[in-house]
Formats: sequence, structure tokens, C-alpha cells
Amino acid sequence: MKMRTRRDFLKKAALFGASALTAPSLLGQEREGGSSFSPEPNISKLMVPAGNALEITGTFLDEISHDIPHQNWGEKEWDLDFRHMRDIGIDTVIMIRSGYRKFITYPSTYLLSKGCYMPSVDLVDMYLRLAEKYNMRFYFGLYDSGKYWDTGDLSWEVEDNKYVIDEVWRNYGDKYKSFGGWYISGEISRKTKGAIDAFRAMGKQCKDVSGGLPTFISPWIDGKKAVMGTGKLTNEDAVSVREHEKEWNEIFDGIHDVVDACAFQDGHIDYDELDTFFTVNKKLADKYGMKCWTNAETFDRDMPINFLPIKFDKLRMKLEAAKRAGYDKAITFEFSHFMSPQSAYLQAGHLYNRYKEYFNIR
Repeated sequence: MKMRTRRDFLKKAALFGASALTAPSLLGQEREGGSSFSPEPNISKLMVPAGNALEITGTFLDEISHDIPHQNWGEKEWDLDFRHMRDIGIDTVIMIRSGYRKFITYPSTYLLSKGCYMPSVDLVDMYLRLAEKYNMRFYFGLYDSGKYWDTGDLSWEVEDNKYVIDEVWRNYGDKYKSFGGWYISGEISRKTKGAIDAFRAMGKQCKDVSGGLPTFISPWIDGKKAVMGTGKLTNEDAVSVREHEKEWNEIFDGIHDVVDACAFQDGHIDYDELDTFFTVNKKLADKYGMKCWTNAETFDRDMPINFLPIKFDKLRMKLEAAKRAGYDKAITFEFSHFMSPQSAYLQAGHLYNRYKEYFNIR
């Protein structure tokens, strides 16, 4: 029978909800001679070897976001998230960028003078305090003016970060033991204009000002799934393994003395290509004395919807490939949105649970 009014519908929905809430009490009723029935919690039965993968021990912190929604957390929520991170073995947090265009994470005298907006809280200070509380290392992500994305030229970022690097080290570097390194936040893939010179300049300044603290980059592989902004699901001009090796050999040759680690984003290639590309990445890193990390993306690039938490098996396959290749560390983009039990995405907490089951984390 068709509902006559919205009120009739709501009444019936309320009655149904109440019955659904009370139904589980039947499980506790006496059965078989008066014994009480208490079902065991359902634990996933794995058909693959458990824990045969590189564990995630680092995560980006994406508070100045470019293309995912803010969760509007305060320090209470961030404190709980750091606790969740620690509980699965994360020891490194990386602020992905200290600012993007006019939005910034700390009250930078320089950036405010350039027209940026005053933030309501000092996120750099908060992250450094929480990192100390949970015994983590904090990497500071450099400022992103947005001009590189507009022009393809990284020299703009070099100029702004000349001031940001000095300012941040002066304000926070000696104050917090948790300040453990630098993230050079320019995301490149292949023959980006001025990439070698830009990374050299920013990496050298970071090291010089901080007494040699480590630096790293997280570029992307121009693979089949490198399609953001094109409206397509596959890249028809995907790079070959041979081209990838040739181009990154040249880049590593120019930056290895000021960039300590490279964490290629793992989501732009297909799952049956992981071993091939990962082997090349590790070979190049070893050749130049760099650490080979993986940026194990915890969002799904295989869907037309941007961006949702990844299916666990996809993450598992990527981490297993990283272990086979002998990678040094796995970080992720990024825990708080796509893996945290308190994420705005319900699926993220389920991914956290599946991850803990796989690695037998209690």
C-alpha cells in the first residue's frame, strides 16, 4: 500500500528501527537446555599468507588539501588519530605541504606578507607536539604556491621556499626533538622543467639549515592510471619501464647528494606491473645510495569517483610487491582520510581492521 504522507513513512521507519535494535536480544535467549548462546565475533579467514608484506610505518598529514575534503578536526581528534597511527606501528608523519596557494598551516610572516590567509591554529606546532607525545618523527612539507601546477615550472617554488625553510627552522627546528626531516613537496613524474635544479636547490637548503636532516620526494609514475583531470580511466601514453628507468636515472644522478629517499606513488601502475617497476626503482635507489620507499596509496584510483578508501586486497598486493622488491619503508597517502577508524569515510575504519587482521596487530 502506498504511503499517504511523509509523516506516515517516518512513523513506520521509526517502528522498524526500534524492532531492528531489539532483535539481537534473541541471540541471548536460552537454547538447548537453558544454555545461553553467545556468538563469537566474526574474524576474516585469510586464503593468503598473513603479514607477508611491508608494513606501513609512515603517513602524510593532508590538512591543507588540494582535492579531498577537510574533516575539520581539532587537536582532540588529531590526538586520537595519532594514537590510532601508533597502534599499527606508524613512526613517521609527513605534513604534505605547509601551504597551498593562500591557505597555510602556520602563521608565516613571509607568506602572510604575500597575501596568504591567517590560519586559526598553528598546525605545525600541534603536529610537532603530537609527534613528540607519540614518539614519532615529523617531516615538514614545503610550501606549494600553485604556480607549478599552473605553469609547469618549479622555479616559483624554489623562490618562496627560500624564505619558508629558514623561517620554519628558526621557529620550530630547535624547539622540538620530533622535527626529523623535510619533504620536498613538488610532485613530478618525468621530464618536468627545471626539476633537477629545483630539487637540488631546495634539498641543499633544507640540509644546510638543519645540520643535514634527511629529505625525501614522492613523485608519480606516468603509468596507465595517470589520468587525473583528463576525464579518462586509462592513460594512452603510459611510460614504458625502459623510459621510466632512463629518465629517473638522470634525475637521481642530479639530486642524490641532497635527497635521501624517494617514495614513488604506487597507484598509477597496474597491479601486474608492480614487480617490474618496483625492481627498477630499487635498483636506481641502490645505485645512487638513496633509500627506496613506497607511497602506498590508501585511496582507490580504479573508480570513476574521486576519492574513496581502497579495497584491502589492492593495498595488500602493493605492500607485498614492495616487500618482494626489498623496499626500505612504506608510507601512505594517507591514513587520516582513508584508513583511520574516525575518518569521515566509513570504509576507512574497515580497511584499518582488515590491515590489523592481516598483520595480526592486537
